[in-house]
Amino acid sequence: MKVSTKQLLVVIQVISWIIFVGVCMEAGGFLFNTIYTFFFNQNEARMYWSNVDLSALFRSDKVQFLTITTLMTIVAILKAVLFYIIIKVLHDQKLDLSEPFKPGIGQSIFNMSYVSFGIGLFANWGTRYTDWLEQQGISMPEIQYMGLGGADVWLFMGVVLFVIALIFKRGIEIQTENDLTV
Repeated sequence: MKVSTKQLLVVIQVISWIIFVGVCMEAGGFLFNTIYTFFFNQNEARMYWSNVDLSALFRSDKVQFLTITTLMTIVAILKAVLFYIIIKVLHDQKLDLSEPFKPGIGQSIFNMSYVSFGIGLFANWGTRYTDWLEQQGISMPEIQYMGLGGADVWLFMGVVLFVIALIFKRGIEIQTENDLTV
């Protein structure tokens, strides 16, 4: 059975929606649990969505707790934004394989590169901050459970997407010139 490109794009769109819903729930979970811990349940600082226990940090310093949960939330929100951009590209049918070099696609790839780079920066900041907290003697969970793992991969992806966006920008310029000469 041969799978066409159109069928593959539909599958990618469905998978993107599933991931988008998941990262939205993760971001909302981090935000909700942070607020819940501060105002309602100060005995236990647990991020139930990812099963991360930050009780030692909360007992040690509430500002540090707020900082790390803010970084976790920002990373999760940026991941949701990235998948929203992907869904918009696939849903709005900007991705036409017969004419791939459209200005909308080029701008979307630029946006994806900026968001990926932002995810990498905030995840790196959160990783370094977690390492610093551990050096202060505070027990911290592993970074992948906090949603902060893979900062280097996100930075690399941001750079690769930026290069692809530049190639698309040049392709759009060439296609526009060809359309004007015909």
